[in-house]
Amino acid sequence: MDNCIFCKIIRGEIPSQKVFENEGYFAFRDIHPQAKTHVLVIPKVHVKNVLEADEALLGGLFHTAAQVARQEGLSEGFRLVSNCGKHGAQSVEHLHVHILGGEQLGEDMRGK
Repeated sequence: MDNCIFCKIIRGEIPSQKVFENEGYFAFRDIHPQAKTHVLVIPKVHVKNVLEADEALLGGLFHTAAQVARQEGLSEGFRLVSNCGKHGAQSVEHLHVHILGGEQLGEDMRGK
């Protein structure tokens, strides 16, 4: 999708701190981290949200998130969060999961 911020990140039109990339998925650091480690994992194909995704895409997304979590040293524990729709706090209409690990950051610590 031309105007999707995540599609632009995948295409390299918007810079990001890439953490992982394979044929179908892309992972990068959140610019407004909510935890010590905050990485977004997105499919390279544009899918609006979890309701529009098929089983294979979701399986690949979670498999990739697990790979990234291990790579980030989060084998002791982390949270996976996926918001869906405007009332579900989804700010970008491109399917994604947040990997949140380590201590949660307070309002004054975000972005540092």
